[in-house]
Amino acid sequence: MIKSLVLFSVFFLYANFSFSQFPYSSKSKKAIKLFEKARSAPMQNINPESNIPDFKLGIEFANKAIEKDPNFWEAHVLAAELNEKNRDLEKAIFHYKKALNIHPTHSISSKTNFFLATCELKIGLYTDALKNIELFIRNPNAVEEWMSKAREMEANARFAIIALKNPIPFDPINLGEGINSIYPEYYPSITVDGKTMLFTRRLPINNASQFQEDFFVSESNEDENWKKAIPMPTNVNTINNEGAPTISSDGKSLIFVACSDETGDYGFDRFGYGSCDLFYTKRLGKNWLTPINLPGSVNSKNWETQPSLSADGKTLYFIRGVRNKDGKRDSDIYVSRLQNDDKWSVAERLPNTINTSYAEESVHIHPDGKTLYFASRGHIGMGGSDLFVSRMDKKGNWSKAENLGYPINTLFDENSLMVSAKGDIAFLASNRPGGYGDLDIYYFNLPDEIKPTKTFYFDGLVFDLKTRKALAGHFQLIDIESGQVVIISDADKIDGSFMVALPINRDYAISVSYPGYFPYSLNFNLSIPDGQENYHLDIPLNPETSEVENVLSNVFFDVNQSKIRETSKIELLEFVTYLKENPQHKIELGGHTDSRGNSTDNLILSSERAKSVFDFLISNGINSNRLSYKGYGSTQTIISDIEIEKMQSDEEKEKAHQKNRRTVYKIIL
Repeated sequence: MIKSLVLFSVFFLYANFSFSQFPYSSKSKKAIKLFEKARSAPMQNINPESNIPDFKLGIEFANKAIEKDPNFWEAHVLAAELNEKNRDLEKAIFHYKKALNIHPTHSISSKTNFFLATCELKIGLYTDALKNIELFIRNPNAVEEWMSKAREMEANARFAIIALKNPIPFDPINLGEGINSIYPEYYPSITVDGKTMLFTRRLPINNASQFQEDFFVSESNEDENWKKAIPMPTNVNTINNEGAPTISSDGKSLIFVACSDETGDYGFDRFGYGSCDLFYTKRLGKNWLTPINLPGSVNSKNWETQPSLSADGKTLYFIRGVRNKDGKRDSDIYVSRLQNDDKWSVAERLPNTINTSYAEESVHIHPDGKTLYFASRGHIGMGGSDLFVSRMDKKGNWSKAENLGYPINTLFDENSLMVSAKGDIAFLASNRPGGYGDLDIYYFNLPDEIKPTKTFYFDGLVFDLKTRKALAGHFQLIDIESGQVVIISDADKIDGSFMVALPINRDYAISVSYPGYFPYSLNFNLSIPDGQENYHLDIPLNPETSEVENVLSNVFFDVNQSKIRETSKIELLEFVTYLKENPQHKIELGGHTDSRGNSTDNLILSSERAKSVFDFLISNGINSNRLSYKGYGSTQTIISDIEIEKMQSDEEKEKAHQKNRRTVYKIIL
């Protein structure tokens, strides 16, 4: 079947021009005979292993025909086609031009101009390509079936001409011998703190007659140089292909691609559905668990690869490859979401603002959760595979793909782009001169116009307040303005550490819980001073005891109002869960106001606020017999009026008053 397809494509190629007419333009019988040999030789000499025709032999005969008659335009067209098939585009261009010079109107439909433009685009002769493709488009006899492709070529040529005139800053720097080697390195993935990098390396096996992919890990040192990369452990790397890793923000979860061999075996007792599947593993302490097929409905009989995990760990972007009607592999970007049962949902194809009828690959979701970088052959670009960016709006819609520009993109294939959490630098794989081997990983400063939202990492430890014992606290982070939960995660079971990525200059609410401890809550503004890379917060959890007052820090009220803000309901629902898990607890709720206003009115208001929380808990299934409430007015402020008056800004003062307007609870016997 494959052989017949190859033969058909070759026949179709030569049928693009009517070479069977008589008489030929040449009067030389020897030239015509050589021409006929040139036409038939490739199909008569097909490599039995690759099923590829011998284009070189055809070229040889075509050249001899031209020697006999330099004005034999049909021979020039054939030589051009054969050289194009043989990937010698410069010679193909030479012969197409020769044919047009000899007989400018030999093709009524301007087919030669179309093919010439195709070759010129591939080697970056954009101005010449534009002239030839415009001749084709303006020709009333042009092949209508080719017009759509011609319009694409015209758009790409126009874009490239403008891009070349307006280059963006681009000075890639090799990451050095800690990362790169004589072998190809690509598909980097980095933790949000920028200190751990994983990447794929292609290694020779069987005396260099074959190759396989493994991935390696490197840590940055104090000088911000990368240490010598080491392979992942043998329960992760196997004799089969592994690669394209995506590591979680905290560096403790990993999703990667593993492929089967010719027999369908994934190795190391792994089970898969297609030729390549996504697998999952988690790190406990310093050890990685044995990887498993990604739970849920992501993997299929198709080809899944190149995953990219969002910073909150709840959304997974990846590439799915399918076979089209022509037997060729096409690839698009898909997305899946983590469900409450810790399984991944059925994957959805991203919209046509991102995916095209051509190949998309190398997807990367930035830690801001709304900026998507990817490679595509289908959007307007410089040629080959270009890098693009798309941004998600507040409604969840993706914008039209934006080309990253020249010289990030060139007429060659670009992919493997990854952008740091801060959004200031990007990493990519390139085989540019001056590297260590084949593909190397480079970094460069990202131009402002294609930067994502600046994101920093938020880290800390969860531990017992009294013993300092590490606790695997369950925590969630809420964007106070939107009321949306942006992070749900757990601290490490071994050391209680956590690390997540968050956009800066926003107000967040955090709540942390662990069995046998009072829930912890706090709200804060994530603003990072220049030179600081992270926001650190240690979270001490208080063991459950009676008469200990705990603040529901993320329950908010407006000034002189007792109605609970909508953003408060997330924490209150968490508190409902806590009470249901601890049915033995009886709770007293306490309401407090700030010091502004009449003390009597404040006392009434504080009681009404406590009553609002009381009513909310009852409406969500908590028995009223377990609850009581009391208002304290402004008698127990956390921050005194004297302290507030010393504050510099009105914003700072208002936040202080907000802390005084609080709701508390304690266990009563």
